Amino acid sequence: MGIKVVCKNKKAYFNYLIKEKFEAGIELRGTEVKSIRLGKININDAYVKIDENNEAYIINMNIAHYEFGNINNHEETRKRKLLLHKREIKELSHQVMTQRITIVPVSVYFKDSTVKVEIAIAQGKKLHDKREDNKKAEINRKLQKGQFD
Repeated sequence: MGIKVVCKNKKAYFNYLIKEKFEAGIELRGTEVKSIRLGKININDAYVKIDENNEAYIINMNIAHYEFGNINNHEETRKRKLLLHKREIKELSHQVMTQRITIVPVSVYFKDSTVKVEIAIAQGKKLHDKREDNKKAEINRKLQKGQFD
């Protein structure tokens, strides 16, 4: 039992400043779960959108076809519903409207036997912010190796 991480979105930490994280369930079909168990999932280009009915959907999440599936196999990049509490959806939509931020998936994992998605409220970084982060990472790497200038 426990948590088994299947997929991480490393680009999210590079392109966005992560402010707050939420755990959400996801509505999947049978062959999608089997494909996720095999690790055939990609969330690098995915994002979360909240529609007019106050329902959250993850868009552009790519789950590859299950190779042993039949004609009832799933669509690879279909819109999938996220399972969140109403108060969480209201909070997310309010922040998206007022602060002009995005919601991106950070990781997909199994918690016990259910698939969960960790989503984050994120604000896009500018080019100079990315350069500054690269400089800090380089300094930390040199300190870890013991190579001082």
